[in-house]
Amino acid sequence: MKCGIVALVGRPNTGKSTLVNALVGQKVSITSPKPQTTRFPIQAVFEDDRGQIIFVDTPGIFAKSSNPLSQRINMTAESELHRNIDIILYIVDHTRERSVEENRVLGIVRKVPVSKILVINKSDIKRPTHIIQYEFMKEEFDETVEISALKHHNLNTLITYIFSCLPEREPLIDTSILVHRGLQMDSKLFISELIREKAYLFLREEVPYTLTTIVDELAERENGTLYVRARILSSDDRYKKMIIGRKGSMIKEISMATRKELETGTGKKTFVDLTVETDPHWIEYFQ
Repeated sequence: MKCGIVALVGRPNTGKSTLVNALVGQKVSITSPKPQTTRFPIQAVFEDDRGQIIFVDTPGIFAKSSNPLSQRINMTAESELHRNIDIILYIVDHTRERSVEENRVLGIVRKVPVSKILVINKSDIKRPTHIIQYEFMKEEFDETVEISALKHHNLNTLITYIFSCLPEREPLIDTSILVHRGLQMDSKLFISELIREKAYLFLREEVPYTLTTIVDELAERENGTLYVRARILSSDDRYKKMIIGRKGSMIKEISMATRKELETGTGKKTFVDLTVETDPHWIEYFQ
């Protein structure tokens, strides 16, 4: 059978996480309208009769790193490409003009001696388009495929291309022992990322990248209820107030959205105990 590791790379907000979610068929990586949503590589597993594909969703690579968090994200994304990967999926968004960020990503990808597939995302959007700026890149890749991760268009073609480039070998991961089917991630980490996604979606542009999430307790009670105790850490008291909202309205919305998605995914009644704390140093010790 075919088996291998596939790394998704690209500048921020090109749809890498949305594509991983669509390919695997469930929520494995958080997505939001903001770039820099993914802060560390996430492994997700796709399996069928042809074999096993392990997807590594890397953080978007920034041209300039103005703070410690962005610098670490860039280092994480680049280092992931020097592991034992078999294929690079280079994701581009044709609705955005090429930029310095794109040039940096392409320069990094050129140095990695593995099979490469150019994935042009958002094919469902016809205008605006800057597709002409990406045409020259096709000559540098083994395959090119236009897809829509959001609309699930042409994903089967992409999977076929991937399998054609993978080596014959035994499965690398025993999916029967994964905490979440198709996902190689600790449960607490998965839920903390889910909470952070909901916070980004509800807060939009009101709060910049000044928050992170931590799950302190995850347990199943005797009555079968899933109990989650978690914190949102903010870098400043003024952002903490925004996250809480007037009379606690915003934190309730975030908790409710998290609870609903967990109940849908697990089939268990869920209680989310979510609080907000100020920690101006959390970015410094982010790993």
